Amino acid sequence: MASMKNAPSKIKTKLLPWLDVAAITAWGAVMLKYWLTGKLYLLIHPNYFWLVISGGAGLLIIGISKGVQVWKHRRRYETPNNQQHINIFPPGWSSALLLTTAILGFIITPRVFASQTALERGVTDILGATRAQPQAFRANVRPEERTLVDWVRTLSVYPEPDDHAGQKVKVQGFVIHPPELDKEHLILARFVITCCAADVYPVGLPVQLPDSRDQYPPDAWLEVEGQMITETVANKRQLTIQAKSIKKIPQPKNPYSY
Repeated sequence: MASMKNAPSKIKTKLLPWLDVAAITAWGAVMLKYWLTGKLYLLIHPNYFWLVISGGAGLLIIGISKGVQVWKHRRRYETPNNQQHINIFPPGWSSALLLTTAILGFIITPRVFASQTALERGVTDILGATRAQPQAFRANVRPEERTLVDWVRTLSVYPEPDDHAGQKVKVQGFVIHPPELDKEHLILARFVITCCAADVYPVGLPVQLPDSRDQYPPDAWLEVEGQMITETVANKRQLTIQAKSIKKIPQPKNPYSY
């Protein structure tokens, strides 16, 4: 009778080491999965990819090695007497939690931030929202070769809009419809990532459209070609893209800028 009561405890004790193995291996697999599928671009700066890749590979190696050890010495886990440590939490709860979050990582796909997030983080204060670093400024780039972020960085160094009026521009970004803008304007924006998704911030420039902005829904990606003009938009005098050509494009594989 006593042996029957101890049976569930023995089974539980034998499974605990495999729970550890599953948690470690799953986290290694999910980290490498994000890298192989390109979703890592949505989570961290590419400069830190090597940390995730090496960490994922290391966890896989550790998980497989631990699995081999558990299999070879599985008889050690047949009785609960070998569990000598004292814990206020039930044994295996932390591994179960790690395994659950790893499984969620396989199920849930990271998504790029949208225009609503940009509005909430203050992209409408276009120049004030920029955090461009002086060392990132490239003065030798021709105006028509500058990215949207290059233009914002240029404005951080030379903020007078008239200094850039008449220059050609060809940039890509996603659409934002701030409520204070009229139907002939929209904001073309990009998110800038410095470390990870938690610190992304939006930068953008207003676009003067040749037609109504209703043709360009929020979050749509556009390539806008035209020239720079000085215009008062939403009661602010600022540099504005006067669009001559607008082309819809797919969202880039890496939607963030650096």
